[in-house]
Amino acid sequence: MRRRLKALPHIGRSRLSRLPSPRLPRMPRIGRTRLLLFLAMMGPGLITANADNDAGGIATYSMAGGRFGYGMLWMLLLITLSLAVTQEMGARMGVVTGQGLAALIRERFRLKLTLFAMAAMLIANLGTTISEFSGIASSFQLFGASKYYTVPFVAVFIWLLVVRGSYKIAERVFLVFSSFYLTYVVSGFMAHPDWGEALHRTVVPSFQMNASYILLFIAVIGTTITPWGQFFIQAYVVDKGISIKHFRYTKAEVIMGAVVTDVVALFIIVACAATIYKTGGNIETASDAAQALAPLAGEWASKLFAFGLLNASVLAAGILPLATAYAICEAFGFESGVNRSFKEAPIFHGIFTASIVIGAAVALIPNLPLLTIMVLAQDVNGILLPLILIFVMVIVNDKGIMGKYANSRRHNVVAGLTTAALIVLSLLLVVTSFFS
Repeated sequence: MRRRLKALPHIGRSRLSRLPSPRLPRMPRIGRTRLLLFLAMMGPGLITANADNDAGGIATYSMAGGRFGYGMLWMLLLITLSLAVTQEMGARMGVVTGQGLAALIRERFRLKLTLFAMAAMLIANLGTTISEFSGIASSFQLFGASKYYTVPFVAVFIWLLVVRGSYKIAERVFLVFSSFYLTYVVSGFMAHPDWGEALHRTVVPSFQMNASYILLFIAVIGTTITPWGQFFIQAYVVDKGISIKHFRYTKAEVIMGAVVTDVVALFIIVACAATIYKTGGNIETASDAAQALAPLAGEWASKLFAFGLLNASVLAAGILPLATAYAICEAFGFESGVNRSFKEAPIFHGIFTASIVIGAAVALIPNLPLLTIMVLAQDVNGILLPLILIFVMVIVNDKGIMGKYANSRRHNVVAGLTTAALIVLSLLLVVTSFFS
């Protein structure tokens, strides 16, 4: 080595310039490796956050834009922060402990609290699953297809994807469905909104002291941050087998998922504000919004909105039963996982199957009071969410469980304020819905 080092000064400048640099080939390699790792970790954040924009969520955002114009856009900045914080805590607990949230609740708290949380979550998730299949029926009807053929077809498709497929196939399909939310971005542009007014209302808060505004204000938050989302993302990272070494990629993806989700929400509100609110129209469901867009923003905008509703409903109709099955199996120690066969995890696949069958069957009932079902499910979620967030905060700060990955003081300030705000809003939702 010494001889070669001594010989270097005697090499001519032209020969030295032709020597390959050892650093240049490594930089692209590192970039490609990080990109591939990020793509491999992709799934939990995007799928969980996008599934929050389900049929009920789209209906809520549509009503927000249709009734109050651009007035609720400023909320999305706060919701994005809250969603990112709560989802990151769930993902971190899953990676560090290798257990789902339900299993940690069972170990850390009493069995009675676990039973209460699981019973409330089961009722809320079943109600929401019914509304997803109703969203599937409504969206297909906008394309002229009967729900009595389309709902059973989609139910069988989802069941085969999870029960007969594999984890990787199911994840890729769910990611493809997540990408279709871009249809709402396109329909938002096609509505030709006042972007100056939209930007102003996004950064300048406003509030109205009336019951309908407050109820919708709470609903917009409640439809994005959900109890089932906390259970699902933690179970997801455990099932995916993400290691703490690669958690920074999952954390980045969770933040990206929160941003993408609320960007979609922004364009839904903007599209309805620029059309339905402007003309003084009234909507009660997402399908009403799709139909109202046709004469105002064009037939293609209406079709894209309807396709977005179908996509959101199918994605959530697959995720909600999975979240239910994960949580109940973890809480009571049953085998679970998409990669496990029906024989290996009969309870897991049985709960998943039953949720789909019940959701699809009830959605086929003529003259179904969908609004009542959605409100009841939302009320149960409102009761359950504060309890689940308290569980999460206690566990994520327990150094006996989380070790050095417990929440820092700065993280606790943000998470604590988020939890306190959600508790107040959830209680207001329950009280307001009761008196309504």
